[in-house]
Amino acid sequence: MTETRTAIVTGAARGIGAGVARRLAADGLQVAVLDLDAADAQPVVDSITEAGGKALAVGADVSDPASVDAAVEQVVAELGAPTVVVNNAGIIRDNLLFKMTVEEWDLVMNVHLRGAFNTVKATQKHMTEAKFGRIVNLSSTSALGNRGQANYSAAKAGIQGLTKTLAIELGKYGVTANAIAPGFIQTDMTAATAERIGVPFDDFIKFSADQIPVARVGQPEDIAHAVSFFVSPEAGFVSGQVLYVAGGPKA
Repeated sequence: MTETRTAIVTGAARGIGAGVARRLAADGLQVAVLDLDAADAQPVVDSITEAGGKALAVGADVSDPASVDAAVEQVVAELGAPTVVVNNAGIIRDNLLFKMTVEEWDLVMNVHLRGAFNTVKATQKHMTEAKFGRIVNLSSTSALGNRGQANYSAAKAGIQGLTKTLAIELGKYGVTANAIAPGFIQTDMTAATAERIGVPFDDFIKFSADQIPVARVGQPEDIAHAVSFFVSPEAGFVSGQVLYVAGGPKA
């Protein structure tokens, strides 16, 4: 019988993170559903448990190293050593450059980029000791540039550089690191973007779908499927890659 692996998914109370957590649980992994407030993550844990999986709600601020260290210790104690990490936690503070504040820059960089660094740093020893690890970092098509998102674009591009370096440093220990760059995914975050630009969400979805070759917007399950592949034991020769999951070849 194969060993049951433990995964940590950050920002997993809703949206892409919740979809990933449910998929990994369905794949047979134990899943730590991590978000800023454990209470927010509990409904996802309940849905996993009801479906026959095993999960744990964990509260942590990924931008704070001490908070992440404590969260990882809790996961080790209650589920086992995590050897799969999906860095999905993220926020947006969109603004045009001339209006963007240093606080808006720092908040986004700290959650996305520093958060991924903190989580990987806190978990890598468990992966290297197990001689097995799977790191999946969520980037975005915005890494290629997007109006009003200097902070988010920079963070998501940084995620790609971090991922490639992790692949180089950790590969000899049986650890892979890959990034997924979603296009338009229908979540609370894209709903917030629609609200920011003053467009009804249904119209925003229709407009976006019209620009996408497969003629629809993405769902969290589309990203979860790609994560499922990257974290599988069979994907051990795929590392340092950035997979654009965007319904077509262009962002």
